[in-house]
Amino acid sequence: MAERLSPLVPLENGTFRNIWVANLVSSFGALIQGVGAAWLMTSIADSVDMVALVQASTSLPIMLFSLLGGAIADSFNRRRVMLIAQCFMLGVSLLLMAGAFLGLISPWLLLGFTFLLGCGTALNNPSWQASVGDLVPRTQLPAAVTLNSIGFNISRSVGPAIGGIIVAVAGAAGAFALNALSYLGLLYVLFRWKPVVEPSRLPREGIGPAMLSGVRYVAMSPNLLRILLRASIFGFTAISVMALLPVVSASQLTGGPLTYGLMLGSFGLGAVGGALLSSRLHVRFSSEAVVRIAFVSFALAAFVTGISTSVWLTSPALMLAGASWVLALSLFNVSVQLSSPRWVVGRALSLYQTATFGGMALGSWIWGLAAESYGLAIAFGGASLLMLAGALLGLRIPLPPRTMLDLDPLNRWQEPHLELELQPRSGPILIQITYKIRPENLTAFMAAMDARRRIRRRDGARHWTLLRDLGQPNLWTETYQTPTWTEYVRHNLRMTKADAEIGDQVRALHEGPEPPAVQRFVERPTNWFEVTGTPKSTIDHI
Repeated sequence: MAERLSPLVPLENGTFRNIWVANLVSSFGALIQGVGAAWLMTSIADSVDMVALVQASTSLPIMLFSLLGGAIADSFNRRRVMLIAQCFMLGVSLLLMAGAFLGLISPWLLLGFTFLLGCGTALNNPSWQASVGDLVPRTQLPAAVTLNSIGFNISRSVGPAIGGIIVAVAGAAGAFALNALSYLGLLYVLFRWKPVVEPSRLPREGIGPAMLSGVRYVAMSPNLLRILLRASIFGFTAISVMALLPVVSASQLTGGPLTYGLMLGSFGLGAVGGALLSSRLHVRFSSEAVVRIAFVSFALAAFVTGISTSVWLTSPALMLAGASWVLALSLFNVSVQLSSPRWVVGRALSLYQTATFGGMALGSWIWGLAAESYGLAIAFGGASLLMLAGALLGLRIPLPPRTMLDLDPLNRWQEPHLELELQPRSGPILIQITYKIRPENLTAFMAAMDARRRIRRRDGARHWTLLRDLGQPNLWTETYQTPTWTEYVRHNLRMTKADAEIGDQVRALHEGPEPPAVQRFVERPTNWFEVTGTPKSTIDHI
């Protein structure tokens, strides 16, 4: 049985606590800004789908640019990345505030500003979420992620209600002004934070190759693919409530911005309760069971929201939706972090965000069109049915069990001595590893090499093959390539302690006292001297 850990434990870490409090204040501002934007759109646009597009315009850039943000988070100083993102969002917020005060905001201009704020979020979030694993021990990571959810949803439970009051009293421009002020505290904390950054022994990976290696890692990780699929389905269906809630508040509940804020507050209050309940659920149930509970509960809440005309019925339904929301999304986030080593965690989280917010962006548009064409009850009913289908999908594609894999770097590999003087960009590099395998061990060897193939390719190897010697059938040769010597070194340094178990299995199956023979080659064309201009007298050097 898993050990129950209070989500408040990470607050004992001073740096985490300061950033968490600053993020809490910033979340208040962002949610108040969201209330202002959604309500402003109801007053300047005539169609329901334009109101729903406010949510989509925030989610879409996170889907489009999160991978770029993740590659930046893994390649650059994360504190500096967050500072740049926060300064950018502050500037956009000030422009939005000025436009609203001057009465210059049109529907499409409002969507443009919210899109830019989403771009800032896409840059900021991977760096912040990846930094959580640097601030707290791995055993406290689930508690830290849950605590982040609690903080955001505390602001969600109160911020929208305050936002509704501010919009009612000072208009949308007042909400935008308060959001601009909320960035200042986080900027101050980030300026004071001085994390210790260990220097890398390798040159920084280019942004393009880093993005490709992130995609490759996730694509070759079955556990991560399962998480991303379920998260995208949840995001696509669950966003129906958030996207259509302004219309529900205005039409079905015949309320104003204060009613809208109170409904968002109910959602946030339920989310706080769900976050506090999550540790108990995780002790008693598996990850898949918790996610199914979240899917089914949200389906019920969405259905009730779609047919209710009473604040007293809609409010508890939204509380149930908020609890389900945080249970599912915090579990997806923790599962991604526990399934990713530190060198790629920013990109893995960004792809998780891409899948989730991509589903949200598409869902916001689809459910807005459905509500415009068929009414709110039909739109929410369709979302509820798909949510139930997402729960049933767990029977075929369940989430991976919560296991604490040791994904710290193995640090066992030593760069070999070479007789030729290679440059870092010399390549391609071909690797051959020869094993002696007894016939009775072939089944186990092939199973282990299948896992080895996936790990090699996931960590950057190309053209992986397994060859059997026709003259000596007990000899098997594993071959693969890397584009340069630097990438070969990077490939080996990515090996984790969990990956080493497969390598140990393969070596245990190898026959004889000597370890498997490793040969390394650099590929050269026959006209190499002419192409490179290298004198033939320097044949011993590259």
